[in-house]
Amino acid sequence: MHMTLKMHSRLSRALLLFTAAALCSPAMAATHETRTAPSSLTVTNSPLPDHLRQQVYSKPARVRDVTPAEISGSSYFQSSNTRTSVGEKVSSLSSELNRIQGRISALSSSLSSLQNTNEGLSTKYYANVATINTQLQSGTTPGNPRLVKRVSDAQAQLETLGNGIAELNGIAVDAARLATEASFLMESTRAAYSLSGAVEEDHVDLAQLEDKINGTIVLIERVLNTVSDDITRTSTYLASERNNLRALTLGVANGDLYGKSLANRPFSSAEAYGATPVSHTPGSNADASYTQQAPALSGPRPLAKIRFDRSDVQYEQPIYMAVNEALQRYPQARFDLVAVHPSQGNAAEVAIESTKARRNAEKVLRTLTQMGLTMDRLDLSYGEDPQATSNEVHLYVKP
Repeated sequence: MHMTLKMHSRLSRALLLFTAAALCSPAMAATHETRTAPSSLTVTNSPLPDHLRQQVYSKPARVRDVTPAEISGSSYFQSSNTRTSVGEKVSSLSSELNRIQGRISALSSSLSSLQNTNEGLSTKYYANVATINTQLQSGTTPGNPRLVKRVSDAQAQLETLGNGIAELNGIAVDAARLATEASFLMESTRAAYSLSGAVEEDHVDLAQLEDKINGTIVLIERVLNTVSDDITRTSTYLASERNNLRALTLGVANGDLYGKSLANRPFSSAEAYGATPVSHTPGSNADASYTQQAPALSGPRPLAKIRFDRSDVQYEQPIYMAVNEALQRYPQARFDLVAVHPSQGNAAEVAIESTKARRNAEKVLRTLTQMGLTMDRLDLSYGEDPQATSNEVHLYVKP
């Protein structure tokens, strides 16, 4: 058995040698060359080169891990440096907002400067008025030139304050225009959110711009409210002080202190609590009015009777006190101013006295208007009185 295995091994080795010799013989080589002309064949157990292995075994392959920073970090936002159309829109809107903010800042500075000027004028005005009232209270001469100069200065200061109202109106107009522009800018900013082609930073910029516009609109509204309050307060102040200054001018001319204007009464147009309307007959010119639960205003006796039996009748202080007391009790009262003349004598004498009485009534009328009683609360008439011995002016109170 052992011999048989050895013979088999030798036989196999001889067969391999014969086969290799046959393949290497010229005839076989020529025959093989004419058929396929192969290159030399190499049999090896070495692994494939890396470049061949990567080409043959490229799929499927494992991709690299993506880190969170590459999705939401700085590398993601730096991946695109192009400027978008929405970014250009944000830049344009920001420039417009800067222009509006600069304009409202200038208006605020103008308003502050004007307020300081008006405060200085008011201080000087009240200093002049206080000096005049103090001097009238302690006693002075009629038409004192020093007080006349103070009155003139006070009038000039009031006129300057009146001119300031025009400047306030100009600031109000400009602020209202800026409010309209800011509102339009806000609408444009909100509309930009829907534009295509924006990146995340553009919407962040739009949100910041929207907040800035909101703050600017609040600032503009604050300026508008301040200007409106200043206009209302200054207008009321001027109307009141002009009336007071007219009464003060009359006091300087006569050398006597009367008081504030009769027109400056806060409750002169207020309705009484629980008042009931009084209807007027159709076709009359009177408007609906209100009555208070108070005694009747009219009566047979006049509120004031001024007898012009000499040339220097000092009637101003008594008539001021009478009208002032009547308005305190009846803020909505009206007055009848009657020129009364005597009826004795012939027709020519009666006509002369009638003319004098009307002239004296006109003088009293001017005095009352200087004291602040408006013409729409005064009714004028004239008549004769058999018991009168000289020209008289009667003042009646009526509902």
